[in-house]
This record gives sequence, structure tokens and C-alpha cells, in this order.
Amino acid sequence: MFKKDLSPGQKSKLKSSVQRGVRNKVCDTYPLLAPHIDAIIPKKSQLDLIKIPDARVTVYSLEGVGPLFFQHMDDAIIPHLSVVHRFPDQFPRVRVDRGAVRFVLSGAALMVPGLTSPGGRLPKGLSTPPAQSEGSEDKTEGAVAGVPVGEGKSTADDDRYYEQPDLPAGTVVVVEAEGKDTACSIGVLKMGTAEMKEKKKGVGIENGHYLGDGLWKMRVD
Repeated sequence: MFKKDLSPGQKSKLKSSVQRGVRNKVCDTYPLLAPHIDAIIPKKSQLDLIKIPDARVTVYSLEGVGPLFFQHMDDAIIPHLSVVHRFPDQFPRVRVDRGAVRFVLSGAALMVPGLTSPGGRLPKGLSTPPAQSEGSEDKTEGAVAGVPVGEGKSTADDDRYYEQPDLPAGTVVVVEAEGKDTACSIGVLKMGTAEMKEKKKGVGIENGHYLGDGLWKMRVD
């Protein structure tokens, strides 16, 4: 979506009522992020709306911080990778093998074989997530069951994260890379993860935003 450099268009300051609406939309779309929303969009901060005419995208940027979320037309609101890197375990996640990384970072759609290979990871399709073990390190409200989380922490190579139910098509997912600690992209599932495991071919994820793309490099100051 952002293969080319972006030229920010009109910027406007959001009223407090509209800003509350954005906060609510984020919490509704990403429930695990809700306990951290005050750290992401503080109540007394100023959120700006920036139009990207060429991409038909709206970017929500925090004054003094930079872009936090973007939305293509009426599609789901999606976090900037800077937010994902701060709260890596608050989103549905998949992992690509090493061979697929260069395609992800070129903005190509992510093919299913890169997710179903030995180096890839998809949710294991459990009917219910595993119960939190007594005395576990994780005490964070909204955490994925059985997986320690927190700002700046990552479980990129922790298979416990994938002991989760399958994800339906249309879900916004963070894409991790085999052997790396931080997400390399975030996009939308073109087919459900159960179907991916069955077919093992086809387009798996529409790449919305990736490291080094136009949105990553865009400056709003």
C-alpha cells in the first residue's frame, strides 16, 4: 500500500470528542490494546488527522510523537509499526520464514507457503486459548493467555503464542520474521488460517504497512 514515498496532505487537529471516538475505535478493534490506550493516546494530548490523497488513506498522528494509526477509506483502523513494536503481544500474529522476508519488505502480498513452512507459524487452531498457569510471570490485564507481555517485550520465537484459535479472513495481523525480535509488517488476512493450513498455497496476507515503506519514512513535522 505504501511502496512509494508519501506526501502528507491536509493536516487538521481533532476535537476532543472525535479523539475519544478514535480511542474507542482502537479499543474495539484491538481489545488487548485497551489497557494501554492512555499510554498510546493520552487523554490530554493532541491527535492530528492527516490525509494522504494518493493512497486514499487517513493517518492519525500524535503531536510530538508521529503517526500512530492509519485507515484506508472505510477499512479497519491499523496501527503503525511503531505502536506494534511498543506493544508486540497485543495483536493477532503470524510468522514468516526467512525466505519470505525479502518479499515482505518489498511490499509484495504474502503467500501462504511462507507461513506454513517449517520456519513459519500460524495459530494452532485450539478451540480455546490455554489457561493462565498459576504463578505465571504475566499479570497484565488483557494479555494473551499463557504468554508474558508488556511494553517493549516480544514473543517472536515463543511458540506458546500460537496456541490460539484460528483467525478468520479479514483479521488484521502482525507479521513476525523467523529469527527476528520485532514485527516486519502488518496486514490483513486474505484467507483464514485454517484454510491456509489446508490449502498451503495462494495469497495469505495483503501487506498493508512494512518496515521501510512510505508510511514508515513519512515525517509529519
